[in-house]
Amino acid sequence: MGSIQDIKVAVDAVVFGYSSKNILSVLLIKRGVDPFKNTWALPGGLVLDDESLETAVQRELKEETGVTIDYLEQLYTYGKPGRDPRNRVVSVSYFALVKPHHFKIQANTDAAEAQWFPVNQLPELAFDHNVILETAKQRLKAKLTYQPIGFDLLEKEFPFSDLEHLYTSILEKNIDRRNFRKKILSFDILEETNKISQKGSGRPAKLFKFNTKKYNSLLKEGFHFEIKFV
Repeated sequence: MGSIQDIKVAVDAVVFGYSSKNILSVLLIKRGVDPFKNTWALPGGLVLDDESLETAVQRELKEETGVTIDYLEQLYTYGKPGRDPRNRVVSVSYFALVKPHHFKIQANTDAAEAQWFPVNQLPELAFDHNVILETAKQRLKAKLTYQPIGFDLLEKEFPFSDLEHLYTSILEKNIDRRNFRKKILSFDILEETNKISQKGSGRPAKLFKFNTKKYNSLLKEGFHFEIKFV
């Protein structure tokens, strides 16, 4: 006797946002339809018969938030029975890390609103999206130990403290600043410029920029970066 199967495939997108000196945020939509109408959720939806998973997640993200991202990294697949009250739905989740001000968000289709939320001030989420989001946060934290992050998130030239702030925002912990600086500089992905930052009332700080060639090399090869906390 053959098995009977009636399973739908969906995609969900966890889009993290980061701007210099700001806390890590995540892009959410308020559902305009049942189930979970008027509840915040991750952008996403069902995969159409004629599209790939990658095309589907980019389409859903564009339709529900107005955001276009060329590349999202596949995160995890969620298929627990009952995760969607309408049908048996298996969802393939994706995540990305972007600069929020590069995008003009605009809700459409079955999304009533779209908004950035600080990761430490999140509303109640629909379905099992809190589980998906937590998985994405842990993946992002782990990513810091084997891949450099910051090239597309920091200004072209920046004080070293901006890079420290990026890492502490993602890790949600205070790092050993002296050890962090020593280890990061040892990878030769930063170049010290002859410019000085005059921002704020604090002591002027030297500006750095990424060595594009070395950064891209480590991005492909990966690196081992053990981060110490205080």
